[in-house]
Amino acid sequence: MNQNPKILWADDEIDLLKPHILFLKAKGYDVDTVSNGRDALDALQSKQYSLVLLDENMPGLSGLETLTRINQSFPELPVIMITKSEEEDIMNQAIGNQIADYLIKPVNPNQILLSLKKNLHSTELVARQATSDYQQEFGHISSLINMAASIEDWMEVYRQLVYWELKLLDSDSQMDEMLLLQKRDANANFCKFVKRNYEDWILSQPGERPMMSPEIFRRTVFPLLDNGEKVCFILIDNFRLDQWRMVQPLISEYFTVDENLYTTILPTSTQYARNAIFAGLMPLQIADMYPALWVEEDEDEGLNIHEKELIQTQIDRFRRKDRFTYTKINDSQGGEKFIRALGQNPDMPLHVLVLNFIDMLSHARTESKMIRELANSDAAYRSLTESWFKHSSAVDIFKRLAELGYKVVLTTDHGTIRVDNPIKVVGDRNTNTNLRYKVGKNLNYNARQVYEIKDPKRYGLPAPNLSSTFIFAMNEDFFSYPNNYNYYVQYYDGTFQHGGISIQEMLVPLVTLTPK
Repeated sequence: MNQNPKILWADDEIDLLKPHILFLKAKGYDVDTVSNGRDALDALQSKQYSLVLLDENMPGLSGLETLTRINQSFPELPVIMITKSEEEDIMNQAIGNQIADYLIKPVNPNQILLSLKKNLHSTELVARQATSDYQQEFGHISSLINMAASIEDWMEVYRQLVYWELKLLDSDSQMDEMLLLQKRDANANFCKFVKRNYEDWILSQPGERPMMSPEIFRRTVFPLLDNGEKVCFILIDNFRLDQWRMVQPLISEYFTVDENLYTTILPTSTQYARNAIFAGLMPLQIADMYPALWVEEDEDEGLNIHEKELIQTQIDRFRRKDRFTYTKINDSQGGEKFIRALGQNPDMPLHVLVLNFIDMLSHARTESKMIRELANSDAAYRSLTESWFKHSSAVDIFKRLAELGYKVVLTTDHGTIRVDNPIKVVGDRNTNTNLRYKVGKNLNYNARQVYEIKDPKRYGLPAPNLSSTFIFAMNEDFFSYPNNYNYYVQYYDGTFQHGGISIQEMLVPLVTLTPK
């Protein structure tokens, strides 16, 4: 503490508390005392204090009346109420007035010291402990990264990194830099792992590879329906593990949580990964079996306009008779409409819901200077996600689903990564515009900087031309054309993109929620 915190203590028996006051002063606190509520209010007008210790039972202006006036004039000032009374009504009134703590006399000095630390220094103490703990874990996490040999190992690495990223939110910048370097090291090794194994995954049978996009319905939704459960499948576009962890406390009030991860297919983009989820097929199979439902890269129509029809094809292929609704929500009005529809049809076996907010936020952050400022880091991006979830209709949707007894399968089609390293790629005018993957027949690039697929059909991808090649950006790279290079690099640097290979894009939440 660079400056001693200033404490105001109001108690009509203040003379009896001199040992306590001397104890707090010895611990580095400046303590001023008054014997009644009116003097306390006058003192607060003349000097700035860090916290007030307030006796509940004082003559004249009572402690509760004084508390009300303090809250009106100094709403951010923490107040610790001290009282002889154990009456529940007194406690309820004090807590209702948003006190920082409630202590019952007789109190010993250490009780007061603990309460002061909790209310004045908790952020500092938690950050200091988190920093110390992460320093001790740094070597262990580095070993996990270097020794990771399976997708399960990489999922554990990612969980560890996200855990520490959230725990170190208030740590010093040195810890932020250490964690950032460790995340980059993890991504570099993960990209090498994917390059070595991705072809084998695609060529393997579903049970012999990590759970991937086409298996999600078959392995999570259909078994629940077969057990007689009502199910709501919710897909939040661009939803990463760290964002899920931010909103999890808002959902845990209504559901018990079973959190897992799955591995997306490449490209990690809506057109490929999300359509694979809904159809239960690789993109090439969709294009071959249902050509009317597949949209090519160079077509003008929306890339995900046939999602309901794709879900129906999967249900039909498995000879199921499941009735379902499909809803895409882009705003609060859409969420409220869905909630009303739930009440009108509470026994529908399967609802499929797509929430597009985070995808819209990601694109807006690229295109809007104001949104860039609001989401200028991963931490800010997470915070915006939490704020949207808390203040939109999303929480109400989950609450209503729990009330109606629905099990929820919550997931995403891909994650996203903040990019900051441009790589030059040359392509013809038919080359797609995605910054994390390119597909074209005349691409010019440095093969050492990308993951390339020269035979797309072998990897379950439709090829616009016989000579089409897919290339994928890795780590925090993004593709940029030489024309107007500096302008586009500056425009896209620091934006959140998807389509390529990174832990954040490929290892994504798959959560089963059971109503409490």
